[in-house]
Amino acid sequence: MTTGARCASVDDTVTQAARMMRDLGVGALPICGEDNRLAGMITDRDIVLNCVAEGMDTTTVRVQDYAGGEVVTIGADDDIQEALATMARAGVRRLPVIDGHDLVGMISQADIAKNLPEEHAGRLVEAISEAPSTD
Repeated sequence: MTTGARCASVDDTVTQAARMMRDLGVGALPICGEDNRLAGMITDRDIVLNCVAEGMDTTTVRVQDYAGGEVVTIGADDDIQEALATMARAGVRRLPVIDGHDLVGMISQADIAKNLPEEHAGRLVEAISEAPSTD
């Protein structure tokens, strides 16, 4: 898990979120509301396919437009098998890690693969690749 995950604010523009992703070297950002609770996720794929390709002005479109729906998360005390199952079931490559309602980090497919025996890492990649992608 990568600790100290940074959030985009629901009021940030898509351009601001993209710059934050660039500066942090990440492909996804949690979106947090005024109460600092997780409100959604935005990915580089969301930006390209849902904003840029649709001709939207990313300097005015807010990330809150992408905060809808349920965000798939993992608990801070959950084990790696639960993380794997959750990623495979939801077809995501990144999960926000929460402790209660607090965001404490992010875990990615790469984080898990680096810490698994090779055969398990291969199964993870295969399972996530076969699932319908949402990020």
